[in-house]
Amino acid sequence: MLYVGTAEGPEATLVPRADVAFRSIPSRKLSRRPTPGAVLALAVSGWGVLRAAGLLRSWRPDVVLGTGGYASAGVMFAAALLRIPTIVHEANVVPGRVNRLLGRLCTRVALTYEASAQHFPAGKTVTTGLPIRPDLLEGDPERARAEYGLHADLPTLFVYGGSGGAQTLNQAVISALPELEKLGLQVVHQTGKSLFDGVKQKAGQTPPWYHPVPYVEDVASLMAATTLMVCRAGSSTLAEVTAVGLPALVVPYPYAVGDHQTYNARVLDEAGAGVLVKDAELDGARLVREAQAILEDPARRAAMAAASRSLGKPDAAQRVVDLLRQTARPVAGRSREYARANTDPG
Repeated sequence: MLYVGTAEGPEATLVPRADVAFRSIPSRKLSRRPTPGAVLALAVSGWGVLRAAGLLRSWRPDVVLGTGGYASAGVMFAAALLRIPTIVHEANVVPGRVNRLLGRLCTRVALTYEASAQHFPAGKTVTTGLPIRPDLLEGDPERARAEYGLHADLPTLFVYGGSGGAQTLNQAVISALPELEKLGLQVVHQTGKSLFDGVKQKAGQTPPWYHPVPYVEDVASLMAATTLMVCRAGSSTLAEVTAVGLPALVVPYPYAVGDHQTYNARVLDEAGAGVLVKDAELDGARLVREAQAILEDPARRAAMAAASRSLGKPDAAQRVVDLLRQTARPVAGRSREYARANTDPG
């Protein structure tokens, strides 16, 4: 396996650390505006396609998987031109313009959501789900309770704004603290590292049932101990929430490209797995009202959890691997020397 990305992206560090071969090609995000920067981005991306073509000719892969966006576009375009079988994976309900184009050129399209199929050529799509961390389903609730001082007999609200935190969610929780105390629950609130000090200052003397933290390391164990999630609607977050089967209050980030988080959240809302709350409509009172309605209705909470599990695809990684094997060109008859070369891109 060879991972191709950009030298500036996090993959340049993370991939070699995982003991996977890595190569970089130049790439820039394209703009629709005719500016000097857009011309430069087009030139860089064109050079990236040529570099990718040379890399593919020398390495001769059996199949190429792209995860979308400008960073993988050069390799995917080059692979399509060289008639190498290709798969593009779409993480969100509504694909971006790069994936829409790649969907026409690729051999197959792997989808996180069935609703995305309408944006791609008929007969090309397969709903695989979005691969999640394998340890997510192995969380130990007792470990989380011990770490945060949680009680097994109290409902747990996990507020998760992503690794960077979410200002709207933070403000709503701080405003809701007096009323949340009346619900007899406990809250673990990931604020984001850069926002933690501000949240602590605004919250003042925190009650023993409220646990603000900058970052949650063991998300799997905390999710295993969670009764209700409050989260953004990024594709990775929702894939994890539904794989575990948690009911959720979903607050889409309003400035996401193409408002794609709103479309992601609607899938949960329409299935009865979550409640979509617009970012502009979330405040302390709304948070308390929605949380109380779910936590005080065990039948509704159970139905939401079941609906969430029905949307989850914890085996998404295996589904993607199976699709890769089905799509790859046959390897029978290749020389032993070529097979050896194909496993050592260096």
